[in-house]
Amino acid sequence: MNTDFYRMKRLPPYVIAEVNAMRAAARQEGRDIIDLGMGNPDQPPPQHVIDKLCEVAQKPNAHGYSQSKGIPGLRKAKANYYERRFGVDLDPETEIVVTMGSKEGLASLANAITAPGDVILAPNPSYPIHTFGFIIAGATIRAVPTTPDEEYWRALENAMAFTVPRPSVLVVNYPSNPTAEVVDLAFYERLVAWAKENEVWILSDLAYSELYYDGNPTPSIIQVPGAKDVAVEFTSMSKTYSMAGWRMGFAVGNKELIAAMTRVKSYLDYGAFTPIQAAACAALNGPQDIVETNRQLYQKRRDVMVDAFSRTGWDIPPPPASMFAWAPLPPALKDMGSLEFSKQLLTHAEVAVAPGVGYGELGEGYVRIAMVENEQRIRQAARNVKRYLASLGVNGS
Repeated sequence: MNTDFYRMKRLPPYVIAEVNAMRAAARQEGRDIIDLGMGNPDQPPPQHVIDKLCEVAQKPNAHGYSQSKGIPGLRKAKANYYERRFGVDLDPETEIVVTMGSKEGLASLANAITAPGDVILAPNPSYPIHTFGFIIAGATIRAVPTTPDEEYWRALENAMAFTVPRPSVLVVNYPSNPTAEVVDLAFYERLVAWAKENEVWILSDLAYSELYYDGNPTPSIIQVPGAKDVAVEFTSMSKTYSMAGWRMGFAVGNKELIAAMTRVKSYLDYGAFTPIQAAACAALNGPQDIVETNRQLYQKRRDVMVDAFSRTGWDIPPPPASMFAWAPLPPALKDMGSLEFSKQLLTHAEVAVAPGVGYGELGEGYVRIAMVENEQRIRQAARNVKRYLASLGVNGS
């Protein structure tokens, strides 16, 4: 029987899983691993959100199939969020669909709009679903940079001029996972104009919209007049409301893309558990204290991390947004490569980070550090790293 499956041949081994497996094995051995690898929030959702989940789950009629596109109240709550946060009007019926996290949403839309052989422009380095969601759907990926400078625009122009067939979709992700880079509204204005001129769809991943620091709010591409003609944007409740395991996300924007995605989802799922959707309504419509609380929490952790790691001799650029730092390897260890460095750091410093190469070939030479442990643990991680570097006779710088 043939087991040489077509899509499996297009999926390389997930290198980040190697470090995750080592971390799990070390913990089974009783070792105290400080996990700065996975972006898994360590704080709970607000109590009123948990209370709403429990309240609705007590109802006898709450346990049947839900709605694949999301219950009406949740889509309306998301429309209200966009209006108050970005000043954008959205039609809950035609311009919003609820997803099981932004990851599922991106994969569903990729399957809805991609034909085998289509060319997709995606950032490198990037979160894996930005590329592999389309690869699974049969597309070919052409990489573009993440840094939003003039080289980015040259890369887009070259892609349109020299790629056959011409690219049909561009994926953007700001604040970026993993690089934490950000853009302003002027960037999106230029991008929308470029997309209209070149007849390219834009898929924007805005999962880290509320984790911005130093008083610089992140914009939405949907704020640009006419953006809904060419763009769909994905957001998530995972980090904003500390609801990662609840798998609640949204896609908003262009009606045709939302309709295509909704149609595909109708074949694949019946939507999230209704009590979870009701609790998500409570999060969006209720007190928003947690949004600012989480922002301050991660900014303080960022500042502690940058300061503590600098004392080891390993200088880490402070991220302007997201819950990650994109850290170049200590120069003396750069030739080790990000995967081996991550393994050695876990083995000898008991600190888990994510190897940059897991986010694309241009991620080599970096590791992603998640700010998901408390300040005391972050300082302990820095002390462990300092001992490890000293044992090699090198310092970070």
